Amino acid sequence: MNVETLFYLFAAVTVFAALRVITSRNPLHAVLFLVLAFISCAGIWMLLEAEFLAIALVLVYVGAVMVLFLFVVMMLDINIEKLRLGFWRWLPVGLLLAGLIGVQMVWVLGAKETSAGMTAVKHAADYSNTKELGRLIYTDYVYPFELAAVLLLIAMIAAIALTLRKRRDTKRQNIGEQIKVRRQDRVRIVSVPSAHKAGTEKSSAALPNGHTAD
Repeated sequence: MNVETLFYLFAAVTVFAALRVITSRNPLHAVLFLVLAFISCAGIWMLLEAEFLAIALVLVYVGAVMVLFLFVVMMLDINIEKLRLGFWRWLPVGLLLAGLIGVQMVWVLGAKETSAGMTAVKHAADYSNTKELGRLIYTDYVYPFELAAVLLLIAMIAAIALTLRKRRDTKRQNIGEQIKVRRQDRVRIVSVPSAHKAGTEKSSAALPNGHTAD
């Protein structure tokens, strides 16, 4: 099986899995189809001799992110019917956006600047695409790389802020108040009579004219 056949096979599996992600009725099945799409994309990266990107795609997205999504979907009680109420209403908008993205891809790949460099380049035996990728990221594309890092940091801070916001239906502990607590605020010493004294007082109260028992 040649490289072209493998490319079309991986591409067909990727398109099929992507369509099943948005059309599956069960969110668990959608997550599994997304994992299949990532694995197919990793196969395409391998055909392009980008082994580092393929391994990173499998380890980071399939091995960590998608497993996390899978556990979240399994633990949450998702109302599937309510989730799919607006699917058919927004389907024309999604198809329009998909068509625009397809036109842009065909336009970019069909440009002279892009099509002129589509021939395969033979590299030396000691060529490392990982080293070349690092060189390009930290030299020519260092500012976009730093900008992406800043955007991811902002997204993390926003996610934490949304999670830690105060809600009326949640109970929280004030650690500062717990540390500042004093003994007299929490402990009250009460004088309780002994059992013998309490029994004597009961007997005295039961006798007429206030006489005490012998």
